[in-house]
Amino acid sequence: MSKITALRTNKRTDKRVSLFLDGKFAISLDAEAAVKEGLKIGQELSDNQLEVLVRNTGLGSCLNVAYRYLSYRPRSEAEMRERLQHRNFEDSQIEIVINKLKEQNLLDDTAFAQFWKENRESFRPISQRLTRLELRKKGVADEIINEVVSQTDDKDSAYRAALSKAKRLSHQEYETFRRRLSDYLKRRGFDYSVINQTIKRVWQELAEQSL
Repeated sequence: MSKITALRTNKRTDKRVSLFLDGKFAISLDAEAAVKEGLKIGQELSDNQLEVLVRNTGLGSCLNVAYRYLSYRPRSEAEMRERLQHRNFEDSQIEIVINKLKEQNLLDDTAFAQFWKENRESFRPISQRLTRLELRKKGVADEIINEVVSQTDDKDSAYRAALSKAKRLSHQEYETFRRRLSDYLKRRGFDYSVINQTIKRVWQELAEQSL
């Protein structure tokens, strides 16, 4: 048996508590977890109780890291798993947290793929091919990628991608306009035929607007 001799709040954040057993630092845990477990100075803990506390504390920390990671933007399951492994959590803890996040609808690769596609369409239109490549790098399964990305239209995406760039090139001669816009759309992953159609369409619209 070991006796709790101190419970000290972390100097940097009051959300963490350091637990001391028999005068020596043992573990750091969430303040909420300490209250939930009813920990107090003078309390004696068996080796088994301490093991359970350490396991539960690690699980809580793993879940908190996952929530913080999701607070910036949605994540794929593979991204989340890689993040938690990088933080050296145990595989068993990671699996429990992954499953909990799925139950809470916070981790869903189909929803993530849809978010990624819509985000690209709204702020940085790219080709189907490039979108598929990005999602594969995020660890999304091919069947999900096919389901989500097949809904996009490269002609429409290329047109929207070209508009802002074309306006900045509108003062150029056609050959310069064509070359620079073509290079720009190639970097966005569009193929030759889509690029040609897009350039002709945008150049014609600019010409009509100048009349």
